[in-house]
Amino acid sequence: MNSPRADNHLAYRLRWKPARQVLRSQVPEGLLDWLLDTASLTRRIQLACDGAFRVRVLEQGWGRPRRDEIAALGMRANERALIRQVQLRCDERVWVYARTIIPHATLTGRQRRLAHLGSRPLGAVLFADPGMRRGPVQVARIQRGQPLYEAACRDRRDRPQEIWGRRSVFRLAGKPLLVAEIPRNDGHLPA
Repeated sequence: MNSPRADNHLAYRLRWKPARQVLRSQVPEGLLDWLLDTASLTRRIQLACDGAFRVRVLEQGWGRPRRDEIAALGMRANERALIRQVQLRCDERVWVYARTIIPHATLTGRQRRLAHLGSRPLGAVLFADPGMRRGPVQVARIQRGQPLYEAACRDRRDRPQEIWGRRSVFRLAGKPLLVAEIPRNDGHLPA
């Protein structure tokens, strides 16, 4: 699902920072509120979308997460995970690209359902679970050439020099999964 060679190259590594360490002046206007929102981004889009909301599944399958994802989840280096990549769309316009890493060990018990979401939004499942715990939000500047940039911008004609994203480790019944979300960084998101 990703190129280990590109993943290992220092220039391609993302530098995820705790949200409180991000300089507000660096983030494009109107985007910081989306990045720092700890509520469900799916729900926020559904409320802001005057048209048809839908989840488009780009890819879902077993693979080896990137090094930074392995570290965030506390996985072993050779451990595989279910990797899900989707777009959250309003009237067929991409508002958010999301990449979810679910370790094999997480997909037991009630959490087996996470492997069978299809086009249902993961956010709805996470935020409906009263036992869900969310770790701190981390933010990153994502640049051209980085694998996450290429995945997030795959359907875009306009390709900015950089985009911004956030990620968090969620825990369901104490079992982790990592969700990275990259909202459109072009000033077209509603406030």
